[in-house]
Amino acid sequence: MHIEPGVVDGAKLAFSYATAALSFGLVAKMATDDLKAKASPASLAGRTVLTTALVFSFFEVLPHHPVGVSEVHLILGSTLFLIFGAGAASIGLALGLLLQGLFIAPFDLPQYGMNVTTLVIPLYAISQLASRIIPERKAYVDLGYRDALALSTTYQGGIVAWVAFWVLYGNGFTAESLSSIATFGAAYMTVILAEPLVDLAVLAAAKSLRKATDSGLFNERLHRAAA
Repeated sequence: MHIEPGVVDGAKLAFSYATAALSFGLVAKMATDDLKAKASPASLAGRTVLTTALVFSFFEVLPHHPVGVSEVHLILGSTLFLIFGAGAASIGLALGLLLQGLFIAPFDLPQYGMNVTTLVIPLYAISQLASRIIPERKAYVDLGYRDALALSTTYQGGIVAWVAFWVLYGNGFTAESLSSIATFGAAYMTVILAEPLVDLAVLAAAKSLRKATDSGLFNERLHRAAA
């Protein structure tokens, strides 16, 4: 989902700084909500270290392919949310992306505002969706395919929508822009289909390894109902 250099440039980059500021505000809200849900500061810090390392590795190790104006990545946003909580997942996404720009791909730094927006706002959307579609009495390890698909589709669909927005904002409503968006969206279908299966596999592993995963380094909802 990295926006390619040159898609949005010049004075138009200023808007990406505004959306990034909004995204950081949502990160702060999600982290605060996690702390209110009985996560200690030490627990949140530990989860953040894990999610940051995972996000960085997702970008660098997992397969990723340039498609039109962006890249198709297996980011596993819904997986990070379910296992570590929205707060740690959002901080990890923002920091992992920044570390990649600083140490691996400095040419991506001007696009950081757009890329962090594209990752964080859909994560906030699935945090809100989860509170509505997952009963409070159900632990996340007991989720079925339908719930995992709803969360993953919302997250990945949000990424595609933001990529489309940045392309149209930067290049205008042209046939070339629409074609590149359609190509990217079609390629991203593979992620939408794969991520729910990854979610369920990871949740099944967490359930079978409860002694190791029922701790402060993991989401409070992973093994128990909401308080």
